[in-house]
Amino acid sequence: MRTIYIRKVGILILALLIGIGNAAAKSNNSEEARRMFDKIYLMVFGEQGSHVKYSVNILGLYKTEGAIEYKGKKQRYQEARYASWNDGVTAYMVDKKKQTVGIFDADDDNKDKYLSKFKYDVNDYIFSYVTKGNTYEITAELKHSSFFGIKEVVAVVDKHTLHPQSLNIKLAWFRTTVKITEFSSGNISDDIFIFPRKKFSEYEFVDHRKKK
Repeated sequence: MRTIYIRKVGILILALLIGIGNAAAKSNNSEEARRMFDKIYLMVFGEQGSHVKYSVNILGLYKTEGAIEYKGKKQRYQEARYASWNDGVTAYMVDKKKQTVGIFDADDDNKDKYLSKFKYDVNDYIFSYVTKGNTYEITAELKHSSFFGIKEVVAVVDKHTLHPQSLNIKLAWFRTTVKITEFSSGNISDDIFIFPRKKFSEYEFVDHRKKK
């Protein structure tokens, strides 16, 4: 259970980074921080789409790496064992080891019960940033202590492009850094979010979609 819980930290890094961009910051430089996050939000979720490649080594016990593409409500991610295609209507959750494909409505939280544990209210965080050389360090800190969920995130972004370079995430019982080795915004085709059903024709398909 711990391994799966840790693995999902990597999957949510972009959602976390852009999601806090809509928060009401309370620090002295809150307006600047808000403008930066608004720009990051557009780079990630704009009509042009975006791509990010990440890696994480948690406490020396678990390593993983993967890539995520976003375009509005559409999303695709790839890791060694897990993969997902979400075209904005239907989400396909692939477990390569178990050879299963779960089919969900795109907005159904049940499609990933581990990620749903990380849901948060952006208004519960205090935001600020500092300049360090050619980067900005943008901090989101939880206002009230909680054992579960994300306590603090420090995002390092390029000072000129605002492209993310790393995220330092503090949870209840450990802190880890997610390295972002590739980030690009634009030239993302809608075609990549279409589930390649033929590739997984031998897998077991389980339909969890709500009947309408």
